[in-house]
Amino acid sequence: MAMATTRNLSFYSPFLVLPTTTIAASPAMFQSNPNTSISIRALLTTPPASISHSHSQILNIPTKTNQLLYLEHSKHTQREPPRWFSPLDSFSSSRLPNSPLLLYLPGIGGSGLGLSLHHPRLGEMFDIWCLHIPATDRTPFPELVKLVESTVKSEHCQSPERPIYLVGQSFGACLALSVAARNPEIDILLVLANSATCFNGSQFHPLIPLLEAMPKELGASLHDMLNLITGMATQQRDTGLSEALVAMFSDLPGLAEVLSVETLVWKLKLLDSACSYTNSRLHAVKAQTLILSSGKDQLLPSRQEGQRLHRLLPKSDIRIFEDSGHVLFMEQDHDLVTTLKGTSFYRRTRNVDYVLDYLPPTPYEFQKARESHRFVEAAFSPVMLSTLENGKIVRGLSGIPSKDEGPVLFVGYHMMLGLELAPLIARIFSERGILVRGVAHPMIFKKQKQGGRLPDISQYDTYRLMGAVPVSPTNLFKLFKTNSHILLYPGGMREALHRKGEEYQLFWPDQSEFVRMAAMFGAKIIPFGVVGEDDIGELIFDYEDQMKIPYLRQFIQELTDEAVQLRSNVEGEVANQDVHFPVMRPKLPGRFYYLFGNPIETQGRQQELRNKDKAHELYVEVKSEVERCLSYLKEKRRNDPYRSILSRLVYQLTHGPESEIPTFEP
Repeated sequence: MAMATTRNLSFYSPFLVLPTTTIAASPAMFQSNPNTSISIRALLTTPPASISHSHSQILNIPTKTNQLLYLEHSKHTQREPPRWFSPLDSFSSSRLPNSPLLLYLPGIGGSGLGLSLHHPRLGEMFDIWCLHIPATDRTPFPELVKLVESTVKSEHCQSPERPIYLVGQSFGACLALSVAARNPEIDILLVLANSATCFNGSQFHPLIPLLEAMPKELGASLHDMLNLITGMATQQRDTGLSEALVAMFSDLPGLAEVLSVETLVWKLKLLDSACSYTNSRLHAVKAQTLILSSGKDQLLPSRQEGQRLHRLLPKSDIRIFEDSGHVLFMEQDHDLVTTLKGTSFYRRTRNVDYVLDYLPPTPYEFQKARESHRFVEAAFSPVMLSTLENGKIVRGLSGIPSKDEGPVLFVGYHMMLGLELAPLIARIFSERGILVRGVAHPMIFKKQKQGGRLPDISQYDTYRLMGAVPVSPTNLFKLFKTNSHILLYPGGMREALHRKGEEYQLFWPDQSEFVRMAAMFGAKIIPFGVVGEDDIGELIFDYEDQMKIPYLRQFIQELTDEAVQLRSNVEGEVANQDVHFPVMRPKLPGRFYYLFGNPIETQGRQQELRNKDKAHELYVEVKSEVERCLSYLKEKRRNDPYRSILSRLVYQLTHGPESEIPTFEP
């Protein structure tokens, strides 16, 4: 329905129209003229270009602004029934094509503005509608479910191929789960933040009969009640209850001044109803679900509830934010878009497309990702070398093709546990502005079995954020077609989990798996080698050792059974490998050395490389170049006076911590 036709809508109409009333901005809000007047609509639709690209500044702007917005918004909608509004309709021109619909379902405060910190970025990825439930509204929970369900069915009918996201905070999570349970045939994705399905176990539940018994003649406001409970709690040296009450309405600041205790009673009873209704239907929820749980929620036992829901919901994934409180989406350090990207939870069609649905990291996201692996760069001081077109080896990355010269395929050696990955991706992105899309094992994208033996896939969020895709011919084809820079390890898991004495040995399949596809798109192939594993640790307990112990042999079998099976039709060393965790003895850290070898052109050789024999010759050439890079680095690093971490520390103490540490002459 067009926005121009939504001014006089009934209860079940899709939208309400926000007023254009202006409010005075304080100096604390904008550090500008205190007489400035701003429009609510203007505030809600401020495009990202008008806001600083600094993530922290974006998140700091709305804190006090939202309090005024909520108050003004609520004044005009107190007597309205629950309705939808679109806070960022002006973003339609910058929105991605075929963007999915996102329906935001608010917490018990009901304002619908709980995602306002995230609107600018979400508005580029989604068509956003927010549900507003006025504080004085008395619609029962089942009727609210029907309201949301009606909208979901209507939108699904109009665009059956478009996914519908239900993002629910607390009470809104109950709404989202209930709608999904009633509509398993619709492509619904759930994002649940601190679900109120555990309300019956919260400290608020026993308050309902107590508050109901209060004489109505007292006429106390919610603000008075908060003061009373705070005073009682202070005397008892227990502020948990009063803090939890404040948290309950923290998505609707200021309304505690005007709402009555009667309203609080209704809200608590509504939560109780939502909890009971939803829990009785959890078994019917089949939707793909992302559970977000806070570790310091004072209102609900959200951490435990998130884990319970994760066990009960078959298609769920969970992320726990240990230092966050109840209203997760209103916290300045939380970014919902980054979470969606890191968990690969954003898609625009029936199934996620890891190539076409991918959104590159922002500068802020890259810095955060790099910081999480900063210790690797700090400890091992990577040396990057590349080869110019004339064959000269130089320090730095000037020899690799620019981001406009794609497609490019980096083919190299996989060190133990992929220790070389973080510095490689980070340096190429920071120094050349090139995002290298790594082709990775599928087990870092999806856990086949809940409660299984494999590590939690949340530890791989950074890899997904930085563009990793599951290895498959289809994904590789799409990466080439989109002129991407691609990172491929033909040795795969066998190389990354090698045995004692096998460091720097290539375990590549006999077939030229990638050469003909690279030639089909005229891609440049960049062979590379990296050494340094033997300088940072010694493998002391490998696969052969572990298979001699019955308990570990069974453990390895369980891990392997959980993992996605790859190369099941291949024989020999590179066939589907058993998953295990090798044990290394740390050494005094040495240094990592990378060499990107001579670029190998396939442009103009498409016809020639269709021949299997010719393709295999090129495959052997690539493999030989990788081995040459490894040999070169192992030989030349002997001449590096700063190979030891002690000599590097002395250099940095003398020249400053940010100074570039020298190495051997290429």
